[in-house]
Amino acid sequence: MPVKIANDLPARLELEEENIFVMDEDRALSQDFRALEILILNLMPIKQDTELQLLRSMSNTPLQLDVTFLQLESHVSKNTSASHLRKFYQTFSEIKNRNFDGMIITGAPVEKLEFEEVNYWEELTEIMEWSKKHVTSTLHICWGAQAGLYYHFGVGKVEFENKLSGIYKHKVMNRKEPLVRGFDDIFMAPHSRYTEASRQDILKNKELMVLADSEEAGIYIVMTEDGKQIFIMGHPEYDRYTLDQEYKRDLEKGIDPALPVNYYPDDDCNRKPILSWRSHANNLYTNWLNYYVYQQTPYELDKLS
Repeated sequence: MPVKIANDLPARLELEEENIFVMDEDRALSQDFRALEILILNLMPIKQDTELQLLRSMSNTPLQLDVTFLQLESHVSKNTSASHLRKFYQTFSEIKNRNFDGMIITGAPVEKLEFEEVNYWEELTEIMEWSKKHVTSTLHICWGAQAGLYYHFGVGKVEFENKLSGIYKHKVMNRKEPLVRGFDDIFMAPHSRYTEASRQDILKNKELMVLADSEEAGIYIVMTEDGKQIFIMGHPEYDRYTLDQEYKRDLEKGIDPALPVNYYPDDDCNRKPILSWRSHANNLYTNWLNYYVYQQTPYELDKLS
């Protein structure tokens, strides 16, 4: 949240130089407050796990959030009960006439398919197109980020020889942007994927800026200049045991996966995984909600368009 100070306080200029958000008296007096309307399109197979992870990540802000979960009408979930979906989820037909302050589009285990081969691609693109006028800022995660970059900017994807899995070092590339405010120069983040968005396509697109990168895991955070669309290539919301569960599930399937890197103490999968990314994950979601949603969205949502 911003620090409210007098308009002419000498410290103001220095604080702003340090990329600390300060709000002058005039703006503070003119602000109205209400709960933020957040829409989550949950494409992950085990939806309850993702619900918990995302809500935990967003809970560290003092802002009040009103969360709506969205399911696809063109796809039947095999790993979440129909009763759970009926009780806690809405469909696009039910919410398409509403506006939202923020939206999250999650990852999905369909990376090896071409985008157009995904059986709900048409509905997903309809939702992404709708978000341009009905959402203040949309946060795309992992495959959701790849799908968003492809749909909005024509960014292709590249398949890895082996799955990228583990906790990787990342470097902040543009410290002046509020999304990475408070980040250390080097920070850790989880990845679990078989593909990546084309680095070449991202770098040559003048509408996109890279905020964080990794020598091992590739580009991590990309956004448009106005912050209306933000793309996170990994899974900052993952909890301590998510990669452990994925690794042991793949073992049971006979896939013979590589051990997640920088995850188990001494690479011993029987030991408790090291949690090394939570603080930056919380910071990321808090910054998004504050600077790109709360500070940008109109008080009256019907004025958004």
